[in-house]
Amino acid sequence: MELSEATAVLAGTPAVLEALLARLPDGWARRDDGPGTWSAYAILGHLRHGDATNWLPRTRMILNEGTARGFEPFDREAMLRTAPVPVTALLAEFAEARRASLAELAALNLTTPDLVRRGRHPEFGEVTLGQLIASWVAHDLTHIGQASEVLARHYREDVGPWRAYMPALNGTAPAE
Repeated sequence: MELSEATAVLAGTPAVLEALLARLPDGWARRDDGPGTWSAYAILGHLRHGDATNWLPRTRMILNEGTARGFEPFDREAMLRTAPVPVTALLAEFAEARRASLAELAALNLTTPDLVRRGRHPEFGEVTLGQLIASWVAHDLTHIGQASEVLARHYREDVGPWRAYMPALNGTAPAE
């Protein structure tokens, strides 16, 4: 896990989602695949919530406490209980949260030895800081793909026979 590469991907996520969602009709961004699934809007809210409550708090815990105390469980569906705002407002909130997260991460001046420091995950047991940061990157990329697929399914029936070449149209965007 290379920290500079990881932060480059993390820094790009808000722009990718801005390009994907900012000009869509609000209803399209909020369309999901049915019960137990997420819309692109919910995915965006999930990513914003993660920046506020998950990645940096866990990073600080590893650096300050190691394995002495385990991570707080992450509420993966907290965004579903917040008051809805326009997509453009949520995009702006996420972009600001990500800028703040990356500024704080940079201010930690992490070294290669820091990346092998350990914390305690409630489900997985001991994990390293490098694994946590790599998971942050993979989490972003996974959800970008998930948001793209749920948006594509808006045209699931409209593509006609081409659906045979678009396997994403046959799936759903299950809650993480």
